[in-house]
Amino acid sequence: MTDPYLRGDELIDGHTLDELSDYLARGRTPADPSIDGSPECRAALASLERLSRTTMELMEVEAERSPTDDGWVSRILDGIRLDVQSGRRVPLSHPDETADLALTEGAVRALVRGVGDGIDGVIVGRCRLDGDLETLGSPVAVHVEISVRYGDPLEAVAAEVRAAVAAELAAHAELNVASVDVTVTDVRAGRAQDGGPA
Repeated sequence: MTDPYLRGDELIDGHTLDELSDYLARGRTPADPSIDGSPECRAALASLERLSRTTMELMEVEAERSPTDDGWVSRILDGIRLDVQSGRRVPLSHPDETADLALTEGAVRALVRGVGDGIDGVIVGRCRLDGDLETLGSPVAVHVEISVRYGDPLEAVAAEVRAAVAAELAAHAELNVASVDVTVTDVRAGRAQDGGPA
């Protein structure tokens, strides 16, 4: 069965990724309250901005090299579509037993994407959370797929992402993280230190 989150026409709080991309290209003008007021749309816009910066760098490199597989862009867009879906409810503890606090699964995936994308040369493709998220203290396995710049040491980059994701989740989500698995699914062309193609 095809994952419904991966359809190109999937709506993110009433908007497609193409619409959100066009909104970014226009400099978010005129302002659209239905986009700016939506947490899901804002999360997608942030991911699209990071992807746009990386894509522009790669276009400069590819102009000097023969074309390579650009399927990684589609895989990252698929991950963004999935991340902005609210998903399951992740409870938070509180001293007041009557308080009912929670994060959404989408917010947790956005945390993972943000910290991963913040590491030089890394773009997060997909993030999956396996386990009973809705029961406080239940063990959860985090699976992250990343794209890495050519020439970067894969094992070291994966270890850096793994440690950063674990630290971010420990600081901002009350999850019993049993494991953080990082898989490098794509290696992109990079830029050498002298500014030429790597």
